[in-house]
Amino acid sequence: MTEGVSRRTVLKAAIGGGVLAPLLSACGALTPASSGPRSISVHTQLSGAVAGAQVFAQVVADYQRRTGRTVAQLKNGSDLPIVFETSTLAGKEADVAVVNMMGRTLGWTGAGATIPVEDLLDAWGLRDTIIPEAVQEWTDEDGHLRAFPFTRTNWTVSFNTALLEEAGVGIPTTSDELIAAADALRSKGIGPVTVGGSDWSGQKLFLQILQGFVTQQEARTVFSTGRLSESPGAIAGVRHFVELRDAGVFVDDVQGFTSDSELTQFNTRKAAVVPAMSSALALVPAERAAEVTVGGWPVPSGGGVIERPSVIRSFNGHGIWISENGREKLDLIEPFVKELYSDAVTDAFILGSGRDMNRVTDTVSQDFPLVAQASRLTDEDVTPVMLPDLLIPDSVFEPMIRVTAMAYGSAGADQIVDAFEKSYASAA
Repeated sequence: MTEGVSRRTVLKAAIGGGVLAPLLSACGALTPASSGPRSISVHTQLSGAVAGAQVFAQVVADYQRRTGRTVAQLKNGSDLPIVFETSTLAGKEADVAVVNMMGRTLGWTGAGATIPVEDLLDAWGLRDTIIPEAVQEWTDEDGHLRAFPFTRTNWTVSFNTALLEEAGVGIPTTSDELIAAADALRSKGIGPVTVGGSDWSGQKLFLQILQGFVTQQEARTVFSTGRLSESPGAIAGVRHFVELRDAGVFVDDVQGFTSDSELTQFNTRKAAVVPAMSSALALVPAERAAEVTVGGWPVPSGGGVIERPSVIRSFNGHGIWISENGREKLDLIEPFVKELYSDAVTDAFILGSGRDMNRVTDTVSQDFPLVAQASRLTDEDVTPVMLPDLLIPDSVFEPMIRVTAMAYGSAGADQIVDAFEKSYASAA
């Protein structure tokens, strides 16, 4: 009992302090109702309309039917991390969590909410099945593998070439070409670039544009500290963003759009360009995909540090995390995790949902042509830049989104820089 109380005390200090305590009584079910002594419980973000949710559900159903074992599921979306933490403080967390690595989850292993799995990677014979760079990205500064890397991210830019041709322009590869294309599209009543200016999707594009002016090492410093004013390149990136915005590159009222509405605009031909991760490209209907070419964000015409259009690439997608409760059920978790890394399941995710996976495979999406296009882009075609999520402190995410929404509005470069830095200072 003393050990359990001590652990919860440490966790409360590490992952929520007094903020989470009231949630213990307010929260509903903290573990799947059907969990039992010879079953495992899985808390997953692969649910609802998320790409891969149906495949995951089928994989779980097939596994239960074939093995006779129970896999009880608890499903949450973006609120999974805080629900998991709340249940952890109560000692009722699921045995396994399927969630991405960002913000709150970055500290789980160090806080003892989940166990490091580097030894299990070898003991379960999975090291050679997972892309080595994925293992490296999921390993923390203490050398611990936080979770088994499962899905990954390929964040490209999609161009509706039919709409561009209608406007008399080609796919822009430089910012000058992008501005010219935006003017031509607007003259035809077509929106140029659509993005979720009010949420995380707009935040990602803003930070991607900044990376056209800073080295990857500089970007690490800027995104971890928020000190834009100490980086001439970052300042140039903000000014470049404002130049693009004021030139009409983004659709009207973009600061009010979300990741869902950007995709709706693109799918209904109301906008010609959308930056979107591959899991979103899987949701583009075949009729629209037939007139789309996938590439990268145009390089700055007036200088910068990249030579080719940029894409955000990361091995960070959903990981398979094992909780302290799961530590007691490793004999039951091992066969389930191995199943998730089997050839059959990997193929099911790639072919059935268009997901990019961290398992070593030659399988390429067939029914999701835009995902396939994105996967074929090489370093000869585009310049990969980082996914900032691994560096931005969790407490900064929401304040920063408010700043980037302001940036998509009418704020000047100096105002954006000041607000950006204050979002870090106020969240510290």
